[in-house]
Amino acid sequence: MRIAHVANFYGPRSGGLRTAMHALGAGFLTRGHDVLLVVPGERDAREDTPRGTRVTIASPVVPRTGGYRAIVRPAAVRAALTRFVPDVIEVSDRTTLRWVGPWGSERSIPTTFFAHERSDGVLRANLSPSLASARWLRRAVDAHNAATHRSFDAVVCTTDYAAAEFTRLGLTTTTVPLGVDLSRFHPSRRDPAMRALLAADDEALLVLASRLSPEKRPDLAIDAVRHLTDAGVRVRLVSAGAGVQEAALHVRAAGLPVDFLGFVDNTERFAALLATADAVVAPGPIETFGLAALEALASGTAVVAHAESALPEVIGGAGIAARGTPGDIAAAVRAVLAREPDARRAAARARAEEFPWSRTVEQMEALHEAQLAGVRVAETA
Repeated sequence: MRIAHVANFYGPRSGGLRTAMHALGAGFLTRGHDVLLVVPGERDAREDTPRGTRVTIASPVVPRTGGYRAIVRPAAVRAALTRFVPDVIEVSDRTTLRWVGPWGSERSIPTTFFAHERSDGVLRANLSPSLASARWLRRAVDAHNAATHRSFDAVVCTTDYAAAEFTRLGLTTTTVPLGVDLSRFHPSRRDPAMRALLAADDEALLVLASRLSPEKRPDLAIDAVRHLTDAGVRVRLVSAGAGVQEAALHVRAAGLPVDFLGFVDNTERFAALLATADAVVAPGPIETFGLAALEALASGTAVVAHAESALPEVIGGAGIAARGTPGDIAAAVRAVLAREPDARRAAARARAEEFPWSRTVEQMEALHEAQLAGVRVAETA
């Protein structure tokens, strides 16, 4: 097969989306398929990578997103797809790239939309509560989701939480969980020397592996540390991430045992950090999967997650889901740390082993093969 994946909000620090695109691309190549990745960037470029041919289209930065870009030159996307002649197209965007679905349908090319986020969640994170809950806005979101669903032959969601805004409307989706690199993220990467640098012997080492932006709610992790410290619990929170709230969070954490590493671009160091932590805090309420949390589990580290997000589906019993208040998150941290360390780490690793990237690739390959079979049947009927 010739598989094209078109996406927005892909960049050097774009986290889960970039990781998923790379893992799928590499997996498809390993299984003998040709892969094209079409993504936004600072300038036009074309290069061969271990994940497929990557075409970068010069695109503007979207304000208040921490540097993310969105493609606004559809002609450039059409040209890249036309040169590649894809059998199937995957799209990771519901804004400036939704037109790719109808474009593919006109050419009998099956298209699949990846729902990496929930529209209602994005609005909740960026609007006032009264506006985000307004009835007229809810109707507009429903209409947008229904139009997105109509634009593609298949809609893929990574969790039931991600699918909920479609299933609530009676619209069908296909659930394909993401995966984790079980070799790169492994308990054996636990580093006593790193731990000695980051925390005292009597401090529990907590890690926040997250972009520092409003929708991720990093403030909840910092405020939970305040609760723990006030209760006499010795902890040290290390933040591995950057974002628009970084300066404000430094002020919020003043006087607390909180350190900011910034964005950790060395993957080996990041893997060691996750394996060295005693627990990872994932306070984002609108996460539709949570790759960083799964990477923590693969590293043998339990996760404390926001109960309203998709993370309870992902972490299972290898962590604790808490209500989104600092006090509840602090209580969950204490409960996780009270578990026997070896059993806690074994349970985390065992849960992660249920999510190999190979399974994700196989499920997507099967979906595309079924789509192509359907197209061929329709063409020969």
